[in-house]
Amino acid sequence: MLRPLADDDAELVRDFTTERWGAPVAVAGGRIHQLDQLPGFGVFEDGSLRGLATYLIEGDACELVSIDAVEEGHGIGTELLEAVCAVAAGAGCDRLHLITTNDNLRALRFYQRRGFRLIEVRPGAIAKSRALKPSIPEVGFHGIALRDELVLERNLRGA
Repeated sequence: MLRPLADDDAELVRDFTTERWGAPVAVAGGRIHQLDQLPGFGVFEDGSLRGLATYLIEGDACELVSIDAVEEGHGIGTELLEAVCAVAAGAGCDRLHLITTNDNLRALRFYQRRGFRLIEVRPGAIAKSRALKPSIPEVGFHGIALRDELVLERNLRGA
């Protein structure tokens, strides 16, 4: 069942992100985000968190800070993404953006198939993120050196 995160979900979010990401924080764009302190959505099944998305609205833009589904290919990620898009559009945001890394080929496929466009490459940005979160590895998915941030964006106003 998809629902907005509540204050009493913070411990579940901390446990989920620590288990899946090594820490309850995300670092991107030179910022540290405490995921259990952000608004978001969870997909719950039998009291456990099966998927999570967190976001941050600033002005007319919304950043998708994190998204993760325990089981891929079952629509959980799409459901979470669309819930964030709906909240952002309802809050008057014109666009939703996110930051991923150069090694995350699955994410690039996922987002582009859902209307996102690559709008910026930040060469060397991971070194700055690693200074804030030293547990970020040197090598990521598929043996690709983890170096750059990629910014993707989806227009929420239909153009």
